[in-house]
Amino acid sequence: MRAHTEYLQMNTKARREIVNITAGVADSVRKSGIKEGLCLVNAMHITSSVFINDNEPGLHKDFMAWVEKLAPYGIDKYQHNLTGEDNGDAHLKRTIMGREVVVAVTGGKLDFGPWEQIFYGEFDGQRRKRVLIKIIGE
Repeated sequence: MRAHTEYLQMNTKARREIVNITAGVADSVRKSGIKEGLCLVNAMHITSSVFINDNEPGLHKDFMAWVEKLAPYGIDKYQHNLTGEDNGDAHLKRTIMGREVVVAVTGGKLDFGPWEQIFYGEFDGQRRKRVLIKIIGE
């Protein structure tokens, strides 16, 4: 078995943003040379997320509105913010949207269902962050 590791560098323009990272992940799979295996994609920061869904702008707006209802931004709303932070909501949003995804690699390509793509969800952005891509297989 072989392993291949890469990192995507993220730095969103907005505090909250959804970014399609499918092409970057697919490129890592291609470079790995692994034909059969698994690909882990992991948001390495506690205020960002990686998830799989449809690449439809209305759905992305729905996700952002939904997590905002569940964990609204507000400096005075969270115990975490009493430490001098202002991102208590972002930690909760990340937990709701998920930390990582695993996708099968078949024939050297990501093996998705219909409409599936990989997204990076940022909930406390405008600074440099990383996404881990770890591919294992043969």
